[in-house]
Amino acid sequence: MPVFAYRVARSDGSLIQGHLEGEGEAAVRAKLESQGLLVFTLRRRGEHATPNRRSWSFGGLPLGQFMIFNQELLALIKSGLPILRVWDLLIDRAGHPGFRQVLREVKEDIRSGASASDALAKHSSYFPNLYVATIKAGEQSGNLSEVLQRYVAYLKLMLELRQKMTKAISYPIFLIVIGVAVIGFLVGYVMPTFVSVYGETGKTLPWATQLLLRLVAHAEVWGLATMIIVIGVMFGLRAFYATSAGQLMIDRFTLKLPLVGAIAVKHHTVQFTRTLGTILAGGTPLVDALQGARAAVSNHYISSVLGGAVVEIRQGATLADALERCQVLPKLVIEMLSVGEETGSLEAMLKDVAEFYEADLDTRLGQLTTWMEPALLLVMGVLVGGIVIVMYLPVFQMAGAVGG
Repeated sequence: MPVFAYRVARSDGSLIQGHLEGEGEAAVRAKLESQGLLVFTLRRRGEHATPNRRSWSFGGLPLGQFMIFNQELLALIKSGLPILRVWDLLIDRAGHPGFRQVLREVKEDIRSGASASDALAKHSSYFPNLYVATIKAGEQSGNLSEVLQRYVAYLKLMLELRQKMTKAISYPIFLIVIGVAVIGFLVGYVMPTFVSVYGETGKTLPWATQLLLRLVAHAEVWGLATMIIVIGVMFGLRAFYATSAGQLMIDRFTLKLPLVGAIAVKHHTVQFTRTLGTILAGGTPLVDALQGARAAVSNHYISSVLGGAVVEIRQGATLADALERCQVLPKLVIEMLSVGEETGSLEAMLKDVAEFYEADLDTRLGQLTTWMEPALLLVMGVLVGGIVIVMYLPVFQMAGAVGG
């Protein structure tokens, strides 16, 4: 069995290194964690550690790395270590240079007498408002580990949701890219050969072949123009989306698209209800919780409209009535939340709504990908096959004439 080198921390904060045999990295990690050890590094013996590379993300750490950081923070807090010792270990563990420097600054603020939530609030690019509010609620209630554990569970669910959405669109995009590449190869490299072969007999060729040859003859002109137009449109949309008006317009348009719009609504419903339930469970008042939940919704139009619900709740409206007037969430969500408010079980109902729509989203994504993949394959097959047939059509006619 392979041997893995590890570096872990005991519950007292001391660091130890060693080697352990195991069937795989996951099995060795599980064995170490079952002994109450916090795993910092783990790799097969003989392999060299690869340097950390910054992943593309909006702002600070990617969601997956942020979740790992919080898992480590939770484990260290449960161990009962002094708070400064906890931050020393986290700083030692951080691989992202910018994040490591931020943790050093947070530690110095805590050493100077600031609370952890106040120290984290100074670095909003790495620690979102929802996270700072969670830490603050844990500090005020004196049960930081429980609140943090709830937040880690929330991050896991949101990461799973993002992975499901990414997986659903990645394969269709891959098929489209491959199909376009194959067609580009045929038009750019294969067809010019046929143009030179059929050039002298162009008038006697079938009309379909003549049309294809004309397209290829002008491919350099219209291909370059098309590419410039597509790139210009992409940059234009990106610049427009960088504005507040562009974000609202494009996000609103996305919600109205066939198939995609319904899936987007369910996705944002899960985001909203899961986040709102997590914040309320930490003891945050409804108005503040709703502010945090709407900020967590990635669709700017929905987030903007939900701002009206915050105003109405401040004026005494119920959550269900305020959300119903927003008209951005499914009617079933409103009805379930109304029942939750009437029975005093709003947090549990929010969890049920999130789980229900997450299961529904899984089903819809599965159906969409099941139908989209063969449809894309059929379209690409027809296009590529049609081009090949049209290219060889004169050869087939010549063979038929000779055979006759």
